[in-house]
Amino acid sequence: MSHNNSATRSLTRRSVLATPIALAIGTRAALAADPPPNIVFILADDLGYADTSCYGRRDYSTPHIDSIAARGMKLTQAYANSAVCTATRVALVTGRYQYRVAVGLEEPLGGGPRNIGLSRFHPTLPSLLKKVGYGTTLLGKWHLGQLPDYGPLQSGYDHFWGFRGGALDYYTHKSGAANTNTGDLWDDDAKIEQTGYLTDLLGDRAVKVVSDYARQKRPFLLSLHFNAPHWPWEAPGDEAESQRIRTLFDFDGGSLKTYAGMVIRMDQQIGRVLEAINSAGIASNTIVIFTSDNGGERFSDTWPFSGKKSELLEGGLRIPALIRWPGHIKAGSTTAQVAITMDWLPTLLAVAGAQPDPNYPLDGMNLVPALTQNAAPVSRKLFWRYRANAQRAVRDGDMKWLKIGENTFLFNVVSDPLERANLKDRQPDVYRRLVNDYETWNASMLPLDPSSNTSTFTADQLADHIGNKR
Repeated sequence: MSHNNSATRSLTRRSVLATPIALAIGTRAALAADPPPNIVFILADDLGYADTSCYGRRDYSTPHIDSIAARGMKLTQAYANSAVCTATRVALVTGRYQYRVAVGLEEPLGGGPRNIGLSRFHPTLPSLLKKVGYGTTLLGKWHLGQLPDYGPLQSGYDHFWGFRGGALDYYTHKSGAANTNTGDLWDDDAKIEQTGYLTDLLGDRAVKVVSDYARQKRPFLLSLHFNAPHWPWEAPGDEAESQRIRTLFDFDGGSLKTYAGMVIRMDQQIGRVLEAINSAGIASNTIVIFTSDNGGERFSDTWPFSGKKSELLEGGLRIPALIRWPGHIKAGSTTAQVAITMDWLPTLLAVAGAQPDPNYPLDGMNLVPALTQNAAPVSRKLFWRYRANAQRAVRDGDMKWLKIGENTFLFNVVSDPLERANLKDRQPDVYRRLVNDYETWNASMLPLDPSSNTSTFTADQLADHIGNKR
């Protein structure tokens, strides 16, 4: 949709932000005859836009993930709230720009002495769903703060099985150097040890959680947050590689073949979860969502975009997003609606009949009309900032303003998804308008914190990152 469309100009920021509450009431009223749906939210870690076969991956296939698209909807213009994990996860669980809370400034949250995390007093997707009777479980990655002050159980989940930090060895389940005893596997708030390939263990737990909730005949939210295909680069059968690597950052390991093995195994475990949903007889009333926390990393396919994780180029932000909901979302459908991670909270609250907390106004948009009614795409104005390399971005309609260091650009990301033709001199009015819009928006967010963590890839780490200095 063109940014010059008169209907677009009439959509003020206030009217768009009011949409989640207004549509939540209307959506649940329209679905009153149906029981509240179960929600299985599957989040991959560092999966690129084209890393599943239904989005174009060519060297392996992902039939189970693809089946979500075949039986539901594929979003072709989905964005992550950030180019790195912690910040996006804040937006996912709060439905708000991550820059509204201190932990959202971490890119990502590090393991240093600073005691920072998601406040237990901030309403979240699981805490709001609990108010209307949902059971809530998180399996996998948390990365929003450490005990005793922060954790999944402190932020609305009834149960947690997974890890609290940013990465975990797939075999040793250690979070630091391979030869150190820093295990980070938890069952609720108790540290545990368990053998096995982590992707498989998460699949095992997810199958059990689905079966248990189905027997209870209680609506539930299952957040299944895989660490795959995040580094370290360890596929099934790579136990020796797990012992070889000196650090989980693993800059001397990995390959396209290893990456394929990691994604394929995740796809297989997702297939087991989908089969558990079918076997439990709850498929017709279960929403399944699959997406990623940010754009792809070094072995990812981000075509037709440039850029990777930690960059505000489209490849660092554009992600796969699939949703199925039998009887409500047309099988095999697609939408060009621009969407972003923080939209999932207002969307899921709406279908569950839950309400947001008015003291924490949402920034996300209710996607139900686009998903269930084939509504025409609504033009969006979205904002990003990333401290490394002083990155800034605005997308308004088809146009995107981008700043990296001292360089600035204006792209039409629909006609030029590779972001090659800089239009800032050809369309100076649009350029200036987006710069002004960014400054106005940025003034409403928390200021940048020079003590917060930020990360990007440098020239000595990845050869294609020429000029990026530590």
